[in-house]
Order: sequence, then C-alpha cells, then structure tokens
Amino acid sequence: MRKFLPFFIFFISLSCNSFDRITGLEFASRSEVMSTNGMAATSHPLATQAAITILQNGGNAIDAAIAANAVLGLVEPTGCGIGGDLFAIIWSSEDEKLYGINSSGPAPSNISIQKLQESGVNKIPPYGPLPVTVPGAVAGWVSMHKKFGKLNFKDLFDIPIDLAENGFPVSEVVAFYLEKSSEVFKDYPNFRETWMPNGYIPSKGDLFINKNLAKTYSKIANSYGEDFYSGAIAKEIVNFLNEEGGYFELSDLKNFKPEWIKPVSSNYRGYDVWELPPNGQGIAALQILNILEQFNISDLGFGSAEYIHLFTEAKKIAYEDRAKYYADPKFNDIPTEYLISKKYAFERKKLLNTKKASKQISAGILEDGDTIYLTVADKDGNMVSLIQSNYRGMGSGMVPKNLGFMLQDRGEMFSLDPSHFNALQGGKRPFHTIIPAFVTKDGKPFISFGLMGGAMQPQGHAQIIINLIDFKMNLQEAGDAPRFRHLGSSQPTGEKMIDGGFLIFESGFKDQELSTLKNFGHTIKSENDDEYLKGAFGGYQAIMLNNNVYIGASESRKDGYAAGY
Repeated sequence: MRKFLPFFIFFISLSCNSFDRITGLEFASRSEVMSTNGMAATSHPLATQAAITILQNGGNAIDAAIAANAVLGLVEPTGCGIGGDLFAIIWSSEDEKLYGINSSGPAPSNISIQKLQESGVNKIPPYGPLPVTVPGAVAGWVSMHKKFGKLNFKDLFDIPIDLAENGFPVSEVVAFYLEKSSEVFKDYPNFRETWMPNGYIPSKGDLFINKNLAKTYSKIANSYGEDFYSGAIAKEIVNFLNEEGGYFELSDLKNFKPEWIKPVSSNYRGYDVWELPPNGQGIAALQILNILEQFNISDLGFGSAEYIHLFTEAKKIAYEDRAKYYADPKFNDIPTEYLISKKYAFERKKLLNTKKASKQISAGILEDGDTIYLTVADKDGNMVSLIQSNYRGMGSGMVPKNLGFMLQDRGEMFSLDPSHFNALQGGKRPFHTIIPAFVTKDGKPFISFGLMGGAMQPQGHAQIIINLIDFKMNLQEAGDAPRFRHLGSSQPTGEKMIDGGFLIFESGFKDQELSTLKNFGHTIKSENDDEYLKGAFGGYQAIMLNNNVYIGASESRKDGYAAGY
C-alpha cells in the first residue's frame, strides 16, 4: 500500500486543483491539436468534421475549406452564409507562394447618392434592401475550386446538403445569437418561415432543418454556381429585393467576378505577416504592428497598462487612415505600399504620447504613390486562410423566398459624402471588415490564422501576433489570452472619433493596470456595460506548420474546435 501513496497523494492534489491545467498559462483552455496529414480549425464541430472528411476522401485544403464554409452557412447563419462575401489567402505548396482572393460584391449599378437623398435617405440603414450588395461567397468558392480544387465540385456539398435536409442540433453560442437576431428580424419577410418554422427560434440542442437551403445548395452544386448568379436563384434574389425597394438588376449578379489579388506584408521582428489590401481593413493590422515594433513590447509584459496604452494609441493612429483611405482601389488611388511602410510608421509614431491618451488624431497626409473564420491544411502542404460573413451577424434581414438564407448588408459601410474615398457609387465595392491573415518565416508557410469580429479584426490580428512573438505564447494560448478592444475611432462612413473613444476588456486584466490606464486618460468600460459590447472580442482559429507537424488551435469563445488526422 505504501508504494502507491505518492501517486495517491499526487492524484488527490490534481483533484483538488481540477480547474488548473497541468501545463500552460493560467488562461489556456486546452492543449494545441497536432497531426501530420491534415488539420482543420473552424467555429463549429460539424464544419471541422466536414473538412476532415473531405481531406480523408482525397480532397485538398481548398476543397475542405469550401465544404466547411458551406456547413457553416447552415449551422452558423448568425455569422455567415451564401448571402455574404468571402476573402481568402491560400498557400500553394506546388507554387510555393501565397495567393489572395477578394470575392466581395459591389453595390447595384442603379443605386446612387443622389437617388437615395432624393428619397429622403441621408444615411444608409443597417437593414432592408438598401445596404444589400452583390453576395460574393459562392463565386469565391467556384473561383477557388477552378484554380486549386481537386475533388468534383458537386461532391463538396454532400455533407451540408445532408445536414440541411435531415437536421442538426443547434449549438450553444449559435442558439444565443439566433435568439438575439430574432428580436431584430422576426417581422422581416420570410425570416419566420426559415428560422422559426415552429413559431419559435430553436434553442440549444433543438434539431434544426433547412430544406430550402438544401435545395439551394443542390442547385449551386449542380450548376457549378451559375444558378446563383444567372439562373433561378439570381432571379429570385433580384425580384425579391426590388419588391422591397431595392435597385438591383440581374446583370449585377451575372457580371460579378471575384478578383485574384496579391497579398501584402510587413515584417514584424523577423516574421512576415500577410494581409489582403483594401477594400478590406487588413493593412490596419500591419500599420499597428509597424508602430509597435519600435517599442520593446516583450519587456512591458502581457496585460500591462503600458503595453495596452501603446497598443491603443497605435490603433487610433492606424484607424484614422482606415477611416479616410481604405476603399475600393478600382475607384481610388490608394498607396497601400506606403501605408504599410516602415518609413510611414516612423513618422506616424511621432503622434504617440507614451503616457497620455489621445482624444483626436488626424489621418496621415500621404505621398503620391457577427463573421466566421476557418483554416484548413492538407498532407501536401496547401493551407487556406478563409473568412466569410454577412455583416452585422445575420445580415440585412432580407431573406429571399424559399432559398433558406439571408442577404448581407455590407452597403451600410458606404459614405454618402461624395468626396469620401468610400462614397457610395453603383458598381463599387464598400469598405470591408473581414480579413484573413497568414504568417511566413524565411519564405516558408508558418501560420494561417484569423480573428473574426468587425472592427476588432485588425486589433485581434495584431494582438495574436504580439502574443505569439513578443510574449512567447503557444498557438492556443495566443487565442485564449484575455483581449481588449478600443472602440470609437473614426469610421469609413464618415463618423469622427469623439473624445478618444473607449476601451473594453475581457476578465483577466488586473484592476491596478486598469487604474493606471485611467490615469493615462483612457475611458474604461466593461462588456457588461452595454448589450452591444457582449461578444465583442472576436473568434480565432489557427494552424501552424512546424517541422512538418501541423498544430491547430480553436477559439474557446465559440462552439468549434481544431482537429487533425
């Protein structure tokens, strides 16, 4: 008996401290996931399982990402769907290079600032037909598949169609957001028929069926996406929107094509961080990192008031440029390379007071010159960083009859000031918040990652990179670490920052540090101060390639997980 006593005492010790992990930082929720053949990390278990199934059936990372995205459009309609847009960064192992795709749709060709103002509209509303732009997700799937896909396109929809026809249990976080969404959309056309078929919104664990979306997915699969942009689906979308007061023509969908673009990067302490250029906001993360690289962040320590202050001030500086200059490059001359240059960051850093919060910052004078995220990697070394969204959670409230999905409301981001870079114009893409990210080291793939959540995304990308590089966290810890967020910066729609905005924090930051931040002049709020602030810190997924081993991490704030095989 005596020889078992040390183990017994050790076991009791573990039991008494059952809330502490054996290894890792105190806020880590789980271990990293590791595998050699493939990896997927998404915000829902069924989507992760779908991706792994596709990989095991001989598909590559691109095939698996498309299938997982289609599943998410069904099981997590509160954050994405085929009524929205898509961006992705893809590492091609064959070419040993990164590709970027921007599949964000433009405003309808017939809409204009003058028409809206003549009808009494002085600001684009968040809901209804006016903020709807051409949905780009399906075209993005098709374009990705044509360039890189391996399996038959139709086969990628077997799992999402089966789930839509036979049902799936609603997960906890999605149930919460469905309830919140129903408060807004329950009286909008076709919402009840789609998401409240029994007269109430499904709760956690309820079996949910969406046969209309199953039919829509079947048409997309069988037509290689053409039905969505020129067939019966397209006609229903256009007719429905115009009946509700929209400005669409069938040609707006028929003429839409995604754009393959070159990702842009900035080096942060030896690591190349890649984002997509505007009309998205990805380069804001690079601008933040370029400013912060000029400080010794690691010595300040995670969670310190000094670090949070520097980060917040760098964010304010970058977001003023974001508000003024980030827009559709087809309609504007945007000097992206200068915005993300070290030279420009050196000049902008001069605006940063290391001990005092700024209340107002101007954009630089330039020289000429709710969302889902998923990532998949395959046995051949291909990696996909994909983000897809409807904006404002479920979107515009516009649910075309018998199609099973809601259309996005990205057009709300347009400015009605004709002189603004992001001014509304027919055929123009709005400023976009969703951004995928990628990290390379010495020209080799290192991390595919993203963090969803509107204007939180560049802040989240920068925090993840700093957690990994400066604070030496592992991939899971970097996402589990408590986050902070600054709100109130100037916006691409024209609103200006008022009195410096304010900071909000997740639990886990010390009161002493928050008190110091107040002394620096920051306004502090809690996510409990306002219903709008709940869940404002985004959702993270990531895959790292290290010595031929994939390491996966998934957001503990969501329902999903990372899995490999």
